[in-house]
Amino acid sequence: MTAEQDASQNPRPRPRAPQQLLFSFLGSVVLDRGYPPISSRVFLHLLDDLGVAEAAGRATLARMTRKGLLTRVREGRTARFFLSPWAEDLLREAKPRVDSPTPFTHPNGEWTLLSYSMPESRRDLRHQIRARLIWAGFGGLRDGLWIAPGRVDIAAVFEGPEFAELAELADGFYSVPVEGTDVPKLLHRAWDVDAIRAEHESFLATWTPDRRQAGRPLTRLTLLGADWLQLLRTDPGLPAEHLPGDWPAARSAALYRERFDALEPDATDQLRKLLDADAGRR
Repeated sequence: MTAEQDASQNPRPRPRAPQQLLFSFLGSVVLDRGYPPISSRVFLHLLDDLGVAEAAGRATLARMTRKGLLTRVREGRTARFFLSPWAEDLLREAKPRVDSPTPFTHPNGEWTLLSYSMPESRRDLRHQIRARLIWAGFGGLRDGLWIAPGRVDIAAVFEGPEFAELAELADGFYSVPVEGTDVPKLLHRAWDVDAIRAEHESFLATWTPDRRQAGRPLTRLTLLGADWLQLLRTDPGLPAEHLPGDWPAARSAALYRERFDALEPDATDQLRKLLDADAGRR
């Protein structure tokens, strides 16, 4: 039974953190749209519709502000937020992959190898650099040695003054496997291939039934974007020729594009109405 056939019988709940939801919302319908700072009321209204309690929503806005992802301004008694330049850069960098019709496809046979050392003095960056490597498509072969399908811009992974010391200790190579290399075995060593497939199947099972839904376009688009970002973080674009013939990546990409195109116009219209109503309360 395929994910599409199983969807209505066994829907899988997908946990989404409030920050993931806000990043999806901001990247999908706010980034580069020219909106003024958005009030906390609008954010909390959206999060409430997504099942996030007010206290958790306020805590998420405060946390994202402390991290430098949002900038907070006051207008009378109302707190308003807008994306920081850093957050805008992060979302713009992600956008080509998010919007790509083939985000899981790379030129056949090309790989990127990366070797780097983490200085003891910069252990505080371990989580950040690991997150960057995973987003760029890398899987770990062994300590300090990573591999990614296709050609990865390694300079972009280590971009930023805080990563300069790591960049100096990183060596990257574009390569092809030696004849006789068991590439499928290599894939299973560097990535949890079964977990990647399960993530695709879960995405298909969650969003195939959305074709039959109506209403709440902004909420649904926000959930869709959060799930899509999670899938992009999970699947680096493993080469199809080394995977089972029914590998679901192409179906996931087509379904995301279909649902986004269907939901985005109404979601944008709903957001504008929310912003207009909020402006009327000033």
